[in-house]
Amino acid sequence: MTAATDTDFATDRTAHRRQIGRWLLVCSAAIFVMVVIGGITRLTESGLSMVEWRAFLDAVPPMSEAAWQRLFDLYRETPEFQHKNFWMTLSDFQTIFWWEYIHRLWGRGLGLLFLIPFLWFLVKGRIERPLLPALLLMFLIGAVQGGIGWWMVKSGLVDQPDVSHYRLAVHLTVAFILHGVVLWTALDLIRGRIGPAARPVTAPLAGWSLALALWILFVVVTGAFVAGTDAGRAYNTFPLMDGHLVPEAYGVLTPYWLNLLENTAAIQFNHRLVATLTLLAALALWWKLRRHADASVRLPANLLALAVVGQYLLGIMTLLAHVPVSLGAAHQGGAFLLFTAALWTAHAVRRSR
Repeated sequence: MTAATDTDFATDRTAHRRQIGRWLLVCSAAIFVMVVIGGITRLTESGLSMVEWRAFLDAVPPMSEAAWQRLFDLYRETPEFQHKNFWMTLSDFQTIFWWEYIHRLWGRGLGLLFLIPFLWFLVKGRIERPLLPALLLMFLIGAVQGGIGWWMVKSGLVDQPDVSHYRLAVHLTVAFILHGVVLWTALDLIRGRIGPAARPVTAPLAGWSLALALWILFVVVTGAFVAGTDAGRAYNTFPLMDGHLVPEAYGVLTPYWLNLLENTAAIQFNHRLVATLTLLAALALWWKLRRHADASVRLPANLLALAVVGQYLLGIMTLLAHVPVSLGAAHQGGAFLLFTAALWTAHAVRRSR
């Protein structure tokens, strides 16, 4: 093999990696849309409107009055209808049905968006062996996520008229984890590298930047608890909560640790606390990176600073406005963008020159 042939092969390999990387970025964007749709579905209390799980058969919406009536009759048997929405007519049901339908349809479309290009790249021989495990992991997480979604819905179809906030937290967290795996792999590929051996991690602040991204994932979990328990409407003042920095009802449950999981006062306070710590930590990291020699680090670091300030202010606005659908969905989307900026910053720092 000549030197020219070696060069051509390396050029093709780099081009193929970047093609796959761009495809994965499209998948990440689709996950973002999925997360926002999921937030709207939750905020409009539409998530329990579809009480069946029929794989791809659910992709076809009801097309006749009889089909609509069948679905409405199924919904009328649920605790949510019997305890909360007993006033609903068929027309009211149709309104909440569409958000859950769109959420499920987008999820299935996302699966195809991943599977079809993956098979095409595989057949064309453009997926290198070191990359294959990461792509298979993405597919596995996506498939499991679909099952988690139904597992979450089932929790609201038995005794309680709401889904379990624990299962909601799992569902949202797995979506963020999937995005993290997809985004990190895409960034590696666009830079023409694959795997941890691409460059030794010796850059300053590499550990701090990655720890911040993982911390934001934890903050997302606390936010899911706020959403799942409706704790966002428990105290709608800021910075005090009913006139107190720490609400008087913080520790009313016994044993004490149960307050962290079940007490809406504690859940909202804890989310405020970790969000404030995130703001301070992210801005401190940005301050350290703002004059970094590598422009590929400065850009995501600046976006991280904008994202964390914007998300913090958006959280306050959402709280003061008593969590309207528009602001609540925007806040969930903002968490996704903040996590993205943190991961991008961590990746850039670890791969910096």
